[in-house]
Amino acid sequence: MNQSDVCQSQKDQKNITLIVQAQKGDDSAKDTLFELNTGLIWSVVRKFVNRGYELEDLFQIGCIGFLKAVEKFDTSYNVCFSTYAVPMIMGEIRRFLRDDGIIRVSRSVKEAYSKIRAAREILLKQNGEEPTISEIAKFTGLKDEEIVVAMEANAFPESLYTDNSDNDKSSGQLIDKLSNDEDEEEEKIINNIVLKDVLKTLSNRDKKIID
Repeated sequence: MNQSDVCQSQKDQKNITLIVQAQKGDDSAKDTLFELNTGLIWSVVRKFVNRGYELEDLFQIGCIGFLKAVEKFDTSYNVCFSTYAVPMIMGEIRRFLRDDGIIRVSRSVKEAYSKIRAAREILLKQNGEEPTISEIAKFTGLKDEEIVVAMEANAFPESLYTDNSDNDKSSGQLIDKLSNDEDEEEEKIINNIVLKDVLKTLSNRDKKIID
């Protein structure tokens, strides 16, 4: 593990600790989370440059999405918070822009999407199963957050997020548990991203129990 990985892991652990406190009503923990993750919010906001709005205004909208991510994130799953937060932030901004019909996908996001599609096809053929976000990141050299942004912006094929509720009743129930009626479509995508990576971390024994 290199130095950047160590730093990221430490930040993830600090995020989790603060999220637990914030979900219990600790406003100072929320403030600290904002300070730690301002760069993450801005990284998403900048994907929407030249949309006819000041970036500061979009940042405020992104902060709403970030707060929703803090409120809804389940700390019991072995998933990086930023992987969950990015599509929540992006979804909030997209809803805001959708009202004016001015959503456009940047060239860099389109290029990332092309890499992701190619990686997905190769990994699917190699492993015989849908790749996780982490596997695609390792193959393409992209960050997890960049992959999530590209998939969200380009309406990545449903197959990557498909729950196996027809064949795996427990998985389907887990997704239902994670879903929220308020933002059903967006939540389905996010929750399946989380579920896919969580299932990859289970031992063979635990997988058999779920099956």
